[in-house]
Amino acid sequence: MAGKNTCLGVHAALTVTLILLNAIIVVADDDAPVPADQSQVNTWFNNNVNPNKERQGKLDPALVTAELGQTIVKVMKDGSGEFKTITDAVNSIPAENTKRVIVYIGGGEYNEKITIPRNIPFVTFYGSPTNMPTLIFGGNAQKYGTVDSATVIAESDYFVAANLIIKNSSPKPDGKRVGEQALALRVSGNKSALFNCRVIGFQDTLCDDKGNHFFKDCFIEGTVDFIFGSGKSLYLNTELHVLGNNEMTVITAQARDSASEDTGYSFVHCNITGTGNGTYLGRAWRISPRVVFAYTSMSEVITPAGWNNKNRPERDSTVFYGEHKCSGPGSSMVGRVKYTKQLNEEQVKPFLNLGYIQGSKWLLPPPNPKV
Repeated sequence: MAGKNTCLGVHAALTVTLILLNAIIVVADDDAPVPADQSQVNTWFNNNVNPNKERQGKLDPALVTAELGQTIVKVMKDGSGEFKTITDAVNSIPAENTKRVIVYIGGGEYNEKITIPRNIPFVTFYGSPTNMPTLIFGGNAQKYGTVDSATVIAESDYFVAANLIIKNSSPKPDGKRVGEQALALRVSGNKSALFNCRVIGFQDTLCDDKGNHFFKDCFIEGTVDFIFGSGKSLYLNTELHVLGNNEMTVITAQARDSASEDTGYSFVHCNITGTGNGTYLGRAWRISPRVVFAYTSMSEVITPAGWNNKNRPERDSTVFYGEHKCSGPGSSMVGRVKYTKQLNEEQVKPFLNLGYIQGSKWLLPPPNPKV
């Protein structure tokens, strides 16, 4: 009897331990903050963003179904795939698609203007990390309108991109002609993620338009407002590269119009590089932008003021511009505008976890298709 009681006790202890472990896993999915130590970021990501098969009770049911039924189509410039153009591959996907379609894009340059319509969800663009394809086009605002000038427009939900170079080849605006803005990428669907992508342009490079988005290990380059829009996005371990010549350059123009709008950009363990020394972290393009930089390395390209109210002093009280434990010469608080928020550990916490973008419901590890 004593042995049985001991076994029952051990069993009970194991049960409690398993319950606690499961509770920890559930909490970790959305609430575990990104660690302050950058060397631990990938471990944190791998621990909190598990594969589909391990999270089927937590993910959106439609996403579970889509991932279980995924297919792969190949785009190869040499004709060895099903398609020679990315546009043809996208057009082959039926409307209201319910299964994940991975568009494997072979190396080389694809001069196309590509749109994934809103009614074609669950699309992945994938390039080899050792032979990244370049998606390039030269559209500008004068011809297409600002938000429709993008080389790649992803309007649908659950869009994923990995190992791509997305570029707008239009020339750098000289500020003298109307409509010189030229987007490389617009992400307008909800629950979208980009991994190891290079997004290259000048003014308005990335329209982080609307919805919950995640960017990891990316490179984004531009001049003025080169990340803009109404998205609610987490940027992790991403390089923001400024092309400046000591004129005014701006990284973000987040478009929240009131404190009641649940949007904003959070940059965590990012790296700000580039040329010039007149760059603002953000400017108040709209009334109430919300942007936070945490654990980010800021080079001397960042101007001491840090932020810009777009000559609208009344917006000093409506913006939410926060910084937390950043480093580098551009992170100095000497000379920062008075409306900069130096966030403490508690204040910054909501911007440091997957809950900020409801990640436990939809964010999956980067794709690794077997082709």
